[in-house]
Amino acid sequence: MCGICGLITSAAPVRETEIRAMREVLAHRGPDSWGLWTSGQAGLGHRRLSIIDLSTAASQPLLNETGRIALVFNGEIYNFQPLQHLLETKGHVFRSRSDSEVIVHAYEEFGVDCLQQFRGMFAFALWDQDRQRLFAARDRLGKKPFFYCQQGDAIAFGSEIKAILALPNVPREIAWDSLGFYLSLNYTPAPATLFRGIRQLEPGQYLLWENGQLTIREYWDLAMPPTVAAVPSAQVLEEFTDVWQEAVRLRLISDVPVGAFLSGGLDSAAVVSTAAALYPGRLKTFSIGFGEKSYDERAYARQVARRWQTEHHEIMVTPQVEDILPRLVWHGEEPTADSSMVPVYYLAQFAAQNVKVVLTGDGADEILAGYPTYQAHYLLRWLQALPQPVQKGLWRLAQTLPVSHRKVSLDFKLKRLTAALAWNLDYAHYSWRRIWAPEEMANLLPGLQVAEAYHLYQHWLDRAGQTSSLNRMLYADTRFYLPNDMLVKVDRMTMAHGLEARSPFLDHVLVELAARLPEAWKLKGLVWKKYLLRRLLQDQVPPAIRWQTKRGFNVPVGLWFKGELRDFCHAHLQQLHHLGCFAMDYVETVWQQHQRDERDWSHHLWGLLILSLWWQTFFGSSGTPSQGHKFVI
Repeated sequence: MCGICGLITSAAPVRETEIRAMREVLAHRGPDSWGLWTSGQAGLGHRRLSIIDLSTAASQPLLNETGRIALVFNGEIYNFQPLQHLLETKGHVFRSRSDSEVIVHAYEEFGVDCLQQFRGMFAFALWDQDRQRLFAARDRLGKKPFFYCQQGDAIAFGSEIKAILALPNVPREIAWDSLGFYLSLNYTPAPATLFRGIRQLEPGQYLLWENGQLTIREYWDLAMPPTVAAVPSAQVLEEFTDVWQEAVRLRLISDVPVGAFLSGGLDSAAVVSTAAALYPGRLKTFSIGFGEKSYDERAYARQVARRWQTEHHEIMVTPQVEDILPRLVWHGEEPTADSSMVPVYYLAQFAAQNVKVVLTGDGADEILAGYPTYQAHYLLRWLQALPQPVQKGLWRLAQTLPVSHRKVSLDFKLKRLTAALAWNLDYAHYSWRRIWAPEEMANLLPGLQVAEAYHLYQHWLDRAGQTSSLNRMLYADTRFYLPNDMLVKVDRMTMAHGLEARSPFLDHVLVELAARLPEAWKLKGLVWKKYLLRRLLQDQVPPAIRWQTKRGFNVPVGLWFKGELRDFCHAHLQQLHHLGCFAMDYVETVWQQHQRDERDWSHHLWGLLILSLWWQTFFGSSGTPSQGHKFVI
């Protein structure tokens, strides 16, 4: 796991000072060592977190034998050992034991089709001097980020936007056409960012830059079957178990100690129970707790730790949110306003004191139907068949429920469900993730025409093709929601502390297998979500964990806004007037309604708070954001 950056131009030669400035802003991603390489119009920079082959032979930028191909790489190629053997039989000579060198020789052997050989998480950039070609790619599921900026005869790229902004004269301007996406979702989905001119590769895409021309192509997609035949239970369990254990085993390969996040939920319990049995030593596990009881799952985590005799570490945190929020925004940068970044930040900081690598349970909800929204889809379909007066009565009844700031509260779920009665099922699925509704955005931004993000979700729902309703939702959430929200949070918060996070559930072989499974193994009788995982864990974890409902990894921001964050949040919300587009009287109305418990606006206010801090961090706390200039090298 590392930080990568680079600059290619067909004009003046690239200067080392430019690459060094880009590289050093990524120091947190790679605290162990650093490298820099320039050759005429190309320059690459690297910050290294040493995981595989700790020797200097694996340092980057990494060159081939002739020095005509140079690579910078962020991530892990988990099948690098058999790939190295294959490439050696074809005559390639390796000078290191690193997975990075496999990429260089695979490119020499297979060209851009080398991507089909890799099983892992990655973002890399490779400069081919002979072809005068930049070849860059992002892994299939989007675990690792890749940002780029094309201006004139130059292209710059980096693991984070900050690396690109470190170049002289890169304009800092808000991408106003992306603002509606952010307000709709509390994150900025690829390929967009909220910085004008800076884009990101989408998962499963690669980039070619040749002769000043940029080409982006897709090399992978998740195939959802139109129909699935019944499969004997024993066969399903055996096949999934084999692939699952292989996915975990591969992610335990490391030249440094490996640990695991253990939240007390089903997904992390599955990871720990499998990893503890396969790990050659005693697996270290890490949990975090908060004072608000409904948000604290440490008791469940302890049960799993005792069952598998892990070396368990836990911490009770009273978040110093005012202190860490600016840092979270600096690391999140796109921006991203997922409040669970707070506990992940603290948990990663805690784990990084003991290990360099952790396993996580990310991805299980998207590939095995773990969210209650999938149940809500079928319940909504039934409710929409009821007479209109009954539907309206249900909506009115839900509105009478008092606001609760408990985790996954009943009033929140019922208000969301009954609001969706008026929408088609596709829009309803999007609405479970939506923050600001169109009419609310119109009040918030009265002079600015911005588009909500529904058409982005609709695009992915349609791309699923002729398959079941459940598979359409799983496909859209795997291809859109997962990489743009959940994986951004995990990558930025772990890498803020130089910690590598590996997700066995997002092994692409396992993801493809899950897509082919009968629906009943994902959502059983509309009652048991992730049914396959519950069956898989029989006798592996305590029943209380195996059959519990999903809790999530959230924090009580609704209470914070009425308590310890009240003055901090209110003051920073006022800074939004500097952007010149927000109706500040409406912002104040939303704030006061939340304070009086007339409505739970916590997700909306969190997004606005992060946006305000983002603007202050990257554009300045007063005046108008810089208009910038042409990209000058």
